Formats: sequence, structure tokens, C-alpha cells
Amino acid sequence: MSQDRVYNVLIVGVGGQGIILASDVLGKVAAKHGYDVKKNEIHGMAQRGGSVSSHVRFGKTVRSPIIKMGEADILLSFEQIETLRYFPFLSVKGQVVVNNQKILPPSVFTGQQEYPQDVLERIKTKAPSAIVVDGESVAAKIGNLRVLNVIFLGVLSKFLDIPAETYEKTLKESLKPKLVDINLKAFNEGRSMAPA
Repeated sequence: MSQDRVYNVLIVGVGGQGIILASDVLGKVAAKHGYDVKKNEIHGMAQRGGSVSSHVRFGKTVRSPIIKMGEADILLSFEQIETLRYFPFLSVKGQVVVNNQKILPPSVFTGQQEYPQDVLERIKTKAPSAIVVDGESVAAKIGNLRVLNVIFLGVLSKFLDIPAETYEKTLKESLKPKLVDINLKAFNEGRSMAPA
């Protein structure tokens, strides 16, 4: 990672998946590493089920918290359809990390719309190097479905040249003591799932 450029990470999903915590931790990690950091969150029905996105930008000097269309270096998505929704933000060489989970929006429950069956295929067509993570299964194996966001932080950390120790220290500072061990386990599990 060059100290002179600005890095753009877009974290997306639905309310209740821990997107804001993930972006807060990433912002603190980047700041600890000496970067100027700007963030911006857009909440839909953020409590449960609505679209949520968080823009995290860091570099030597960052002027705006908003990632422009076509400039996201990494699209970190906690839900399949949200990946497609935010694809226009991805840069030509951008990396996609997507959770294979489907969370049906209210319009699907009421029969107004259908959830597309081929979302992962469409993602792979647009971004052949996309990494698909079975986040729910990994979180269940760890023993707590609420660590999904930290699993994804672990995967993300392999694409950013910031030491794992910085993430671990930030997680320890950001979480209640009783949640630290399971989240550190989730982070390291995520790191092990990313390409070397």
C-alpha cells in the first residue's frame, strides 16, 4: 500500500449485520496506522432488514468521506443482493468479498418482488475474482452469528497492508471484554479464508 494514495472501502449489507461496527473498527485501524480517515454511513431501515452502506476512505490526505461511482477498491458485502446494488461504485480493478447469505427484503415477503436466483453468478460475471464467503456457517462454527462482521474484517485485512496486530488491538479496545476472545477468533478465521 502506498502512503500517498487514497483507499476506498465500501461496506454494504442490511440492518442488523454489524456494518457500522465493522466500518468503525476499520477507520480506527487505518488511523492507528497513520492514515487520514473519513467515513460516511447511509442507513436505510438500519435496525433490521433495510439497506445500509458505509464508506471508509483513508490515505495521506482525504478530502471527502464519500466514495465516487467507479472508485471503490474493495466492496465488502454482507448480503448477496446488496452486492449488485452497489456494483456501480466498484473500480475496474476493485475486489469484491461477498457473503453468500440471502436476506429477503419486505417486498419479497409481501410478494411484490422475487429475489433473483442467480445473484452469485451475476456477481462472478461482473467480478470474476470475487471471493464468496459462507459467513453464516463460519460464524455458527465459532459459536455466535453476531461475529459475521468481524469474520469479514479478517478477510478484508488480507487486502490491506496493515498488520493484523493493529486490528486485534483495535478490536480489544472497541469491544466489551467478554466479547473480545470470540471476535479475535472470528477475525483470524476470516484472515485464514482470504487468498494468500
